[in-house]
Amino acid sequence: MRVAIGSDHAGFALKETIKALLDELKLPYEDFGTTSPVPVDYPDVAQAVSHAVVGGRADRGILVCGTGIGMAMAANKIAGVRAAVVWDETSARLSRAHNDANIMTLGGRTTSAERAPGIVRAFLSTGYEGGRHGRRLEKIARLERRDA
Repeated sequence: MRVAIGSDHAGFALKETIKALLDELKLPYEDFGTTSPVPVDYPDVAQAVSHAVVGGRADRGILVCGTGIGMAMAANKIAGVRAAVVWDETSARLSRAHNDANIMTLGGRTTSAERAPGIVRAFLSTGYEGGRHGRRLEKIARLERRDA
């Protein structure tokens, strides 16, 4: 599995914690920035990670901003992205199992460095259940095509 990861300034410290975990897990990743806590615009990072995921350069994406909300809003503007704001291991697992989320967003101001590894592990290790959830994903796909 290849991971695309990115953050704005508010998520920088948590992103660095997550990168250390990815190194520990020996999972390859590409860091799309930012490289410091100097303010940047999160939509630019969200767009880069999103294109990496939908373009097949990465299998999953992780985005971190202050709350995860802005990153999710920006990422979900890209066709094919299913970005979910997650706040614990349960929401990470369910975002994958029920919604086939391909990008997880976290809040650097709302998610502790101690809780982040469990959340990331849950997101990366959970598969999509399919079944009854498939028709819902098809409806989302139709919305993308209709509004494009």
